[in-house]
Amino acid sequence: MEDYRLSEHGEVSCALLALKKQLIDFHFHYPLDIVPNSGTPESLSYYLYSDRLSWEALRLDDFGIAQTWFRMTGRQYFPGYIAWYGLVHLGHYLRTGRDSELAIFLNQVDWLEKRAAVRPDGSVVWTMNFDYPMGGMIQRAPWVSAHAQGFCISALVRAWRITRNRHLLELLEGSSKIFAQDHRDRGIRVPLREGSLYTEVPGGPVPGILDGFMTSLLGLYDLFVETGNPEVQQLFFDGITGLKAWLPQWDYRGKWSWYGCQDYLCSPAYHCLNRVLLTVLGDLTGDQGLAQYAQKWDPDRLTVRDRVEIYLKYNWTQTAIRFRNRTWRLQASERKTGFRDITIGGAQARSNR
Repeated sequence: MEDYRLSEHGEVSCALLALKKQLIDFHFHYPLDIVPNSGTPESLSYYLYSDRLSWEALRLDDFGIAQTWFRMTGRQYFPGYIAWYGLVHLGHYLRTGRDSELAIFLNQVDWLEKRAAVRPDGSVVWTMNFDYPMGGMIQRAPWVSAHAQGFCISALVRAWRITRNRHLLELLEGSSKIFAQDHRDRGIRVPLREGSLYTEVPGGPVPGILDGFMTSLLGLYDLFVETGNPEVQQLFFDGITGLKAWLPQWDYRGKWSWYGCQDYLCSPAYHCLNRVLLTVLGDLTGDQGLAQYAQKWDPDRLTVRDRVEIYLKYNWTQTAIRFRNRTWRLQASERKTGFRDITIGGAQARSNR
């Protein structure tokens, strides 16, 4: 792993930049649109689209593959980010007809195809091959994520429809197995009395991160539409059942959404993503309960008093979590940070003392 050591001055700069984004750059709307009819068997469109997204974490390698840069990891290949970057450019291609946009999408898919990991049981996964601090623990490489799995499935389904590359279909046929595997045993499934959750960060507290969970459900839906596999359909509906059961845990007073396990209120970007993903899933399933939550979370419904409340609550909870986890000090270099190693499901992680 690359060593990105931060000086004391660098730590202060990162902290000030985070505070600027938190306090000054807060807006109640975010440029993300729903694309109609994206879940049909012939569609090449992804469910969400924007030509105004800010890719501030984006770095491209020498081959044009998307990398993410965070101060706690350095430059890394995040399969979900690569798939999302590709899907956005596929959306550009469908709107402009420019072959260069399609080439960017297929280039990302080629990377995903070559680096898909096939486990002995036949399950196909896209692993994060770097350590990742989050919420008082560190995921130890290689680790899996429902968020990445969902995005990669959705990208490969659309690439298969374009190229008819049989190897992509073979990978897709094994890509759902991890959704049946317990998160404590190298999987991403959190079993419930009825239904299940699919976790973005295995080993983390329940219910976890909402947008990552819903992204994985869209991947399962795409896979079922393409293959007609009834086991994939059941995994999708298990997730919908779990989503409906746990939605109240992500709901802040019928106005906004929580990030993770009520650690802090979502930023406008994450809240918009949660709302539009709920809208899409409500449309796909015909479930009015999901649609009603999405409607409640519409910023246009907020009064001035609601907006002040959410802005203050967001900033208070953001600041509290930063001080609790000292996130401004996280960096890619190995040093004593107050974390201890623990083992979750055979994979090592770290949790805060």
